[in-house]
Amino acid sequence: MPKTPQAHEAHILDGHPTNGTLMLVADLLGSLTGYQDEKSGALFHDVHPVRGEEARIENSGSVAFDFHTENVHHPLRPDYLGLLCLRQDHDRIAATRVSSVRDALPLLADDEVAELRKPQFHSLYPTSFTRDTTGPRPSAGPHPVIFGPADRPFMRFNSHNTQGDHPQARAALRSLATALERVCRDLVLAPGDLVVLDNHVVVHGRTAFTPRYDGQDRWLRRFYSLRSAPLWAQRMMRHPRVLPAMTEIRGVV
Repeated sequence: MPKTPQAHEAHILDGHPTNGTLMLVADLLGSLTGYQDEKSGALFHDVHPVRGEEARIENSGSVAFDFHTENVHHPLRPDYLGLLCLRQDHDRIAATRVSSVRDALPLLADDEVAELRKPQFHSLYPTSFTRDTTGPRPSAGPHPVIFGPADRPFMRFNSHNTQGDHPQARAALRSLATALERVCRDLVLAPGDLVVLDNHVVVHGRTAFTPRYDGQDRWLRRFYSLRSAPLWAQRMMRHPRVLPAMTEIRGVV
């Protein structure tokens, strides 16, 4: 293992054996997929603290990162998300937090669930998708936060970026966040541990930790897997496995 990078270095692990491992897992689940707007379409993402970005609510930060569906704004959100631990934080306390909508919803009142099922929510684009843009972040929606069958619900939610259109919707979001916290499981990953999450059922987050920038900081690798991209999206891809930019597909779905 090289030292943990202190800045964004997209190609530091080119040719590393974990590339093949993660591609194998991603392609068993669906198809390894990148997003043109995020890290220029990289298929493997290095998750580590970056000096000067400690407070960013994304994978370069080290502050607490609350529950979120990955790429909540996107019409083609990943079906699966994988996180492989390469190196723990110095204190071995940083945890990947996971929480299932199917555990949380029984804790909510029926009227709160009904509010969450209405298409009355908007989600801001994550900052990882807007690094090279200026002005206010765009948002996607309106969309429901909870959808699907009552006995097998799905979720589209980001505690930092999803907003309700009126007081009842915002109150339902707060109740959902509280319920997700109650059923949360904290996973302290050790080197070699791989966690795979259903991105439509489980939200995830991260506890805070203190980076030292000494080459031994926490370092994970992330991949996305999509079961199937629609034909129109495949025809618009400029590179194999990389979905088109949002400016090209916004509003299509």
